[in-house]
Amino acid sequence: MIFNDFIKHFSRARINRYWIATNKSKRKTIKLYKANLEISQAFHPLLGMVEVVLRNHLNERLSSYFNDSDWIINQKSGFMADPSLTYVQKHTRKKVTNNFLKREVQKVEDRLRKSDIPITSGKIIAEQTFGFWTDLFEVHHYKLLKGKPIQIFKGLPNNYGRKEIMDDLTKIRRFRNRINHNEPICFVGNCIDFTETIQVYTSICNILKWIDPQLIKIMKEFDVVQKSINKAIKI
Repeated sequence: MIFNDFIKHFSRARINRYWIATNKSKRKTIKLYKANLEISQAFHPLLGMVEVVLRNHLNERLSSYFNDSDWIINQKSGFMADPSLTYVQKHTRKKVTNNFLKREVQKVEDRLRKSDIPITSGKIIAEQTFGFWTDLFEVHHYKLLKGKPIQIFKGLPNNYGRKEIMDDLTKIRRFRNRINHNEPICFVGNCIDFTETIQVYTSICNILKWIDPQLIKIMKEFDVVQKSINKAIKI
């Protein structure tokens, strides 16, 4: 494609970092932009896998803990509405309520009602965001759940706990959002750098491995992330 047409289609503002990072080489700018898309594409099945596995294991663990397969519906008036979730922030002195989980469940229920679809736990669980499952490791929710969420990680290293899992999941979630918004994942500043991208890849592998090492074998059957990164580094 002619470079001017490429700029017209994708905008100069979006392409400028690629242009600077490749020392203003038109050919390399286009190649790097395509490589960024290729790496993002390579991450999609891995991100989908870690989200589904995390969701299913957390649902199974909490269904057992509450002895209730409909916990996600019934706990709207349970731990999701616990008085301890309303507190005064230290730095603002304002009273706040952390009702994120409850609101997320209610949003799905409202969508189902508007579409005349029966409300079931299965549908609500399937439509929850990655952020919902990550928030179960938020300190207040985690305490209310007696630390049950972390029990899905059978192979967790001794020096890892709630905070470290929360940090890894948050890192993965934010990276996922960047990909979904077509943001670049190949830079630090205006330099080509895949350090953060590789860190996220490592976090995904760790989360899956700590749940069940067999999951890594499945992932490797379609994992081309490192191959795509190695290709991009040569640009």
